[in-house]
Formats: sequence, C-alpha cells, structure tokens
Amino acid sequence: MTPNQPSTSQPATLTARLSDAVRSLSPSYFGLVMATGIVSSALHLTGMHTLSLVLFWVNLLAYGVLWTLTIIRVAMFPREFLNDLKGHQTGPGFFTTIAGTCIVGTQFILLNQDYATASVLWVLGIVLWVGMTYVVFTTLTIKEEKPSLDEGISGAWLLAVVSTQSVAVLTTLIATRLDQPLKLEANFFALSMWLWGGMLYIWMISLIFYRYTFFKFFASDLAPPYWINMGAMAISTVAGSLLILNVDHAPFLHSLLPFLKGFTVFYWATGTWWIPMLFILAVWRSVYKKLPFTYDPLYWGAVFPLGMYTVATYQMDRALNLYFLQWLPNYFVFIAAAVWLATFSGMVRRIAQTLFGTGHRH
Repeated sequence: MTPNQPSTSQPATLTARLSDAVRSLSPSYFGLVMATGIVSSALHLTGMHTLSLVLFWVNLLAYGVLWTLTIIRVAMFPREFLNDLKGHQTGPGFFTTIAGTCIVGTQFILLNQDYATASVLWVLGIVLWVGMTYVVFTTLTIKEEKPSLDEGISGAWLLAVVSTQSVAVLTTLIATRLDQPLKLEANFFALSMWLWGGMLYIWMISLIFYRYTFFKFFASDLAPPYWINMGAMAISTVAGSLLILNVDHAPFLHSLLPFLKGFTVFYWATGTWWIPMLFILAVWRSVYKKLPFTYDPLYWGAVFPLGMYTVATYQMDRALNLYFLQWLPNYFVFIAAAVWLATFSGMVRRIAQTLFGTGHRH
C-alpha cells in the first residue's frame, strides 16, 4: 500500500456496528428480561424493596429496547429472523419473549399492585404463546432437513415449558382481582396451562437426559440454557403454589388440592435435584476442561433459574406452611443477585466492545 492509498480496513462506523448487532440479535435475548424480572421479584419477596425497584426500572428499559430492536430486525433483516425461527438451536429462544412479557406483568402486580398494566401484558403473553408455540413447533416438525438429536436439542427447548408456566403464574395473580365467573374460568385456564407445562417438561427432559447420557458430551456442549432444566421446574413450583393459594377462589380446586400439593413438591424436589448436578457439570466445564467464561446472551438462561428457585421456595413455603424452608430464599437470593450482576457487567462490556471497539485487540 502506498502512503496516499486509502486503507481498505478502516474500522466500521457506529451505524454499521449497530446494524450488525441488530442483524445478529439473539432471539434468546429476552432472557435478560426474564432474569432481571425474577431477580427483582426475589429481592422484593425477601424484603430488599429498593434494589427490587431499581431492577424493575432496569427491566422496563431492557424490555422496551429489546422489542424495539426485534421490530427493527424483522423489518430490516427478515431472512435472518426467519432462519432463527426455523432453527432447532435458535427457534426455542423465541419463547423468551413470552416469559419475559409475563414476568414483567408479574412485577407490575408484586411491586406496584398495577393490575391494569399487568392485564395488558397478560393478553400479549397469551397471544405470543399461541403464536410462538404453533409456529415454532410446526416449523420444526415440517422442515425437511433436520439435525440429529445430539445436535438439535438443548436446555433451551425447556423455554417452551417456562413460557407456558409464566402464563399460568400471571393468570393466577390476575384471577384474584376478577369477578365471578371470570375468576373461576381464569383459574381453570391457569390450571390447564400448569398441567400442560408439566407434560411438556416430561417429554423434553426425557430427550435431554437421553442426550446427556447416551451421546458424547463435550465441554462446549454444556451451554448455559441447560440451567433451564432446573428453572422450568422452579417456575412450575411457583404456578402450583399460587393455584393452592387460589383454592378459595375456585371451588373445583378443592377436590384437586392433594394433587396440587403433591405435584408442587414434586416439581420443587426435581428442581432442587438439578442444582448440584448442574453445578458439578459447570465445574467440570470450567475447571477440569478449562473452558473460559465469555459473555453470551444465553447466560441469562442460567441467571433466571437461580432467581426463580428463590421465588419458588418462597411461594411453596407460603402455600404449604413449610416454615423450615424460610431460610433458603433469604440466602439463595444473594446468589441470584450476584450472578445477575456478573452477567450484566459482562453484557455491558460486550456492548461497549461491539459498538465502540472498547477492549478489542488490534
């Protein structure tokens, strides 16, 4: 290159970098909203109201920004959006939009007693659930070229369970403010979603466990969404606990009360079993296999279950009067908050690197 010849490797402009970021936006990024919302709720339930409100406002900002970026992506990069929708690894990530929407609605009720806004988000969550459930699973069913089981399935598939149970949770909360017969109908709808989410978990965890134990497993295969194995059970515990608390609002729940209590404890026990297993695998991945931690939006799928387990234990203790479990949420919430802060810091650094080149090696 001569001194007067212009460089062909000039750094991309901020506009170009932003465009690339939108083009490659992960459909799982609403996991940020899920994680922030549930950690905020956990902080609120354990008495840390100021921190809870801070995360609530952070979450509202994140929710608005992500919807804006998603709409821009659909308009500007429809091919990339549709490719993600049709992918076995990426398609399930779209269920985070449902869970994120319903968890924000839950925050409005827990923190502000704002049932009007929560109801709008509830309707949006149901519409998204119907659309995403049948679009994603129909697309994955009829596509002609499919990956093998070990390449196609991951813990992210359980986001379908989480999204279903998030609708159930928000429905149980809204049902308390409805008049009859809508109160009865809403509780029946919540019960149906709770049962369907449980059935879906059984289908999917069977395939995931089979993939775990009968296919070669590399450290790189242990993606953060595998923590959803536990998170899906935790949110199922929350939905079951709230149905138990709603028994007085729906007489048909009285006859199901032993079943509700039994399956709620079943979900909690299953989620609890997963925690040591996932921790051991995480140590194997990072310490024994020396795979470094680098920020990925999928890590929000690991933050969410920690916050949800805190809320699940709190709500189950409240529903079943298991006073000996009261200590657990009060300590587990600090783990969830610390992991949220670490992941949020990684996200901020990654955004700075992507948009402004901060921290890149030259």
